[in-house]
Formats: sequence, C-alpha cells, structure tokens
Amino acid sequence: MNIAIILAGGSGMRVGGELPKQFMQVAGKQVIEYSIEAFENHALIDEICIVTRADYVQVVKDLVALRGYRKVKHVLPGGKERYDSTLAALKVYTDDQTNLLFHDAVRPLVSEKIIGDCIVALQHYKAVGVAVKTTDTIISVDSNNCISGTLNRDHLRNVQTPQCFKAETIREAYRRALTDPAFTTTDDCGTVKRYIPSEQVYIVEGDTRNIKLTYKEDLAILEQLVRLKTM
Repeated sequence: MNIAIILAGGSGMRVGGELPKQFMQVAGKQVIEYSIEAFENHALIDEICIVTRADYVQVVKDLVALRGYRKVKHVLPGGKERYDSTLAALKVYTDDQTNLLFHDAVRPLVSEKIIGDCIVALQHYKAVGVAVKTTDTIISVDSNNCISGTLNRDHLRNVQTPQCFKAETIREAYRRALTDPAFTTTDDCGTVKRYIPSEQVYIVEGDTRNIKLTYKEDLAILEQLVRLKTM
C-alpha cells in the first residue's frame, strides 16, 4: 500500500497571525486542504494519515468529515519535536513493506507527477527524497563572517517533500537514532542517511511551485500559483 502521511503539526510563528499556517486561507481554501486533496485525488495513493497538533485533532477531523475525504483513515496527535509526528505514524502502520510518503502540509502545491515519481522510485529504493537544483551561489563563511569558500552548485539541491520510505527502513533508522543521546533532526531522509549510511537515498526531481509556506509573503505567492493552476 501507498500511504500518505501529511504532517500538520507546526505552529507557523514566522507567518504571524493566530492560526497555525497550515490552517490559513489561500484562494478560498485552507492550506492543508490543498495538500490533502493532492493525495486524495492521486490514483496510486491508497490511504492518508494526518498528524497534527493535539489541540487541532478535532478541527482536522471536522474538516475531513465536511469535505468528505474518503482516503483519510487516521488523524493523530503529534508531539513536541518534528520527528514525533513520524513516530506517531509508525505506531499505526506496522507492515514493514508499506510505502510511507511523508509530506509537509504547508507545501500545498505538490504535483501529481512528483507523487507518482516517488512511488515509482520506491520500487527500486527504500528511501526517496524530492529536491530541486540550487540556483543561487552558496558560500561558506569563517568566524569573522568572511567568505571561506564557494560550494559547487552542480552537487547542491534544495530539499522538498514528500520524503518516502519502505516502513521497515524509516522504522529502523529511528530505532537506531533514539539510542543516540545526541540525536536531533528535522529531516527523515537525513535520519536514514545518518543512521543507516549504507542505504541509498534516491532524489526525485521536484518543482519550483512545490514551495513551503514559511513567511507571510509566501501567502501571496501561493495565492497567485493556485490561481494560475486553475486557469
């Protein structure tokens, strides 16, 4: 089975306002609705699980009922850390051969192609990420904030989501990680790469429209992209 895990546990402090950013309005819908519908409408997705803040679990359940999302089978509370949401999903999905696609709810414009390409890649790899080529020149600086080097753009990528795994792989990576007193992460692919270094993490080509809502200014960009998409 191909299971989409939509991660909707953030607070959205950098965007401002009273609502977490995944519940803000863009072109007449909440941001999270676009993310749910991207997977709801994809023929290769069998099921959806949403992990959100504990105080928003009922809000999400009400939204699912209102919109009639048939594929959403679980709405779970997350935790204090980003990886707590991953662990919450792993407790529900115990079949190690299940494909789990973890997607940020605040990337509402993930395309059908990206999702499909990830699922195809999981036929050959146990860990799959999404990224786009870095277009800016990236420099490193020293302790005096002076340039110490310039990195080769040909080998640099900007990471997006979904991040996708055979359940057994991401489960084993976190089993090892949680025994490490120094463990910290905001990235599931990074956890696999660090704790199962022999495991290849394949990168699917992303899309510049698959942006993450991070700052207030991003709302206007998303609004424009949604309107262009529906024209």
